[in-house]
Parts: sequence; C-alpha cells; structure tokens
Amino acid sequence: MNLRLNSEFGALKAVLMHRPGKEIDRLTPYNKEYLLFDDVPYLEALQQEHDTFSNLIKSSTGGATVYQLRELLINVLYDEHILLKLMRDALQRSGLTHLAEAILERYSTAECAIILTGGLKIHELKRKILNLNSGELMDYAFAIAPCPNLYFQRDPMAVTPGGIIFSSMKMEGRQREADLLRTIFENHPDFKDNINKLYPADGVHNPPSIEGGDIIILSNKAVAIGNSERTDEKAIYHAAKALLGEGTVERVYEVHLPQKRQYMHLDTVFTILDENLVLTYPDALNSVLQTSLYTLKEIRDDKVIIKREVLKESLLTILEREIPYLEILHTADGNPDYAMREQWFDGANVFAIGPRRVISYNRNTHTNHALRQMGVEVLEIPSSELSRGLGGPRCMTMPLSRSRV
Repeated sequence: MNLRLNSEFGALKAVLMHRPGKEIDRLTPYNKEYLLFDDVPYLEALQQEHDTFSNLIKSSTGGATVYQLRELLINVLYDEHILLKLMRDALQRSGLTHLAEAILERYSTAECAIILTGGLKIHELKRKILNLNSGELMDYAFAIAPCPNLYFQRDPMAVTPGGIIFSSMKMEGRQREADLLRTIFENHPDFKDNINKLYPADGVHNPPSIEGGDIIILSNKAVAIGNSERTDEKAIYHAAKALLGEGTVERVYEVHLPQKRQYMHLDTVFTILDENLVLTYPDALNSVLQTSLYTLKEIRDDKVIIKREVLKESLLTILEREIPYLEILHTADGNPDYAMREQWFDGANVFAIGPRRVISYNRNTHTNHALRQMGVEVLEIPSSELSRGLGGPRCMTMPLSRSRV
C-alpha cells in the first residue's frame, strides 16, 4: 500500500478506524474533563452506531478495507520489546513504570492491548499483583489512564501527498494515541515498508504540537494546515519544510484560526467533497483572514530552505485560487439558526468516500438536504451517541488509500 493521498475525495480504498471500547465506559461526570472528553456516552449504543458506520463504508465502496486499530495493535504487541516500551510509557504518568514487567507477565497480549487503550485502575491491578505497593494512589485511581478520544482517528496522524505526518498532540493526555498509531505504522508488516515519515524529524523529542484534524489536502500540489489551539506555528514550519523538501507538494498554507470552540481544527471549518465543491460553516471562510504561504526557495547541500509569505487574503480567496470554479455549500444551506445547531454536531465534518459521495450524521437534516440539492450522494449514519464526543464522520476516519484524481 502506497501511504500517500493526493485528494480528500478520491474513491476510498482503505481506512483506519477504532471501535469504541472500555475506554468509553471509564468516563464519569467527574473525570470526563480530566480525560479530555465532553460527555458520558452509552457504550453499547455507541458501538452499534460505530458498527453501522464501518459496515456502511464497506458496503458503499465495493469493499474498501476497514482496518481496526485494536487488531493492528495486538499484531505489533507480540513483539515483547514494543509491548514493554508502550507499557512503561503508559505507566509514567502514575509513576508506576517499575510494574511494567509484572503486568506483562500476568496479562495476555490481547489484554495488554485493552489496557493500553482502555486504561487500568489500581484495584484491578491488585487482583493480579498481590501485596501491590501503589504508593499514595487510591484503589480507584488510574495506573494507566484510558484514551476515550481514540475513536477520533483523524487526529493522531495525517497521510499527505508527500508521506505521513505523525501528530504531536497538544494535550498530554492524548499523546499516547499518537504514540500507538506511530508504533503500529512503523512496525506492522502491512505498513512499515511503505512509510515516508515527514514529521517529526528523527531524533527530535517533544516536537511542537500538530494534529491531523488541522491538515487538509487542497490538491496534489497544495496542503493547508490550521494554526489552531491544537497546532503550533513551529510545527507547521517544520511540516511544510518536510513536505516541500520531499518535492510532491509545492505550496503549504498556514491558516490562522480564531481561538473558538467551533474552530478547534481546520476540518471543522471546511471539508472538500469534489474537485470543485467545499462544505463549510457560514462565513467561516471569510472569518479566517490571516494566512501564510510556504514555498521552496532552494535545496543547498541537502539542506532544505523555504520561504514564508504572509498573505493579506481570506481563506476563501486562497481556496478560489487553488480550486478552479469553486462551489461553496454552507451547513444547513446557510440558515443561521440551523447552521449553528448543526455545526455543534459537526455538520461540515462529513466523510467523503468518493467524489460527491459522503457519509454524514443523520441528525444534520438541513445540511444533508442542502448537499443532496447540490447533487451529492449522502449516506446517513445514526449519531445520538457518536456525536456526543463532538466530532464528525471525518474525525472518526483516517483514510490510508484512495484512487488518484
């Protein structure tokens, strides 16, 4: 598999997803903020909705491969060195790294995969390790915190025309999500020989933060990266340098997003559905007034030198230049009341499975109607529980292979 994409809408061939599991059942009204989640979903219903989503992808694409993170993770964890490192890293926050070997001895590989995603509490560990000295940690404290945001697979990495950007997550509690994905892709036999890693650079520890939801492919030659509350300017510079140095991409746009909840990532502002069609929240494109353009200046003695130009143009102007004969559709067809309501549930964050073919939440009725009026095939999925994480169908998917356009 060639792990490069040249569009956001080419016919889908392979995608990575994560079926929500024990990590969601760990959420309570009292710990959800600590675990960086917005609500307390009902797991069984959430799983049913997610299963409907993944099954719809398979049936509507003629059999696109849907990789499940847990299955891939178990495969790479059979390497004891990888498992031990991930377990030690997961235990660092609680100060119990010395228990990593004991955990590996007492839990199976599949159980360890669940622990790394679903977390582990002290009282659970005491059942396996008698006379456990947990220091000051109480029985219901986390030895390993769960990763409830893991079903949002778009954030931990991004596949671009030039290769893969592995995320450095802004929030410490989510960094393990990116570490799990990077470990899988660098070690799984289906992927490890097909990676061109663009970010972070080798040997760089604690790189500036960048998240996959801020990266959108405008064309085979242009990529936009949101400068948001989750992605830093320094990270964009280094990612742009790697993309431009690789040679496929010629233009990287840094898009400065307002520091507001509805602009958390660039893909909450707009998504590209076809060569000439963009779905966006009303006035969002004109609200983004500060952009910068990175281009390649020269490569001298294997050193990549890029230049940055601050553009006095809105994001709309840039999209019109990059996308000929651009058509823009607003969520809820621009109705301010419904647009605000449906944007709360990520109305603009649909998942393109082909040109003018998208999967959308069924609750965003006005946006879905407007899409159909524009000739877009809209496949709806139930969303009562999925939407409570405040992420849409695009957020839940990491496309790995698409037909070239």
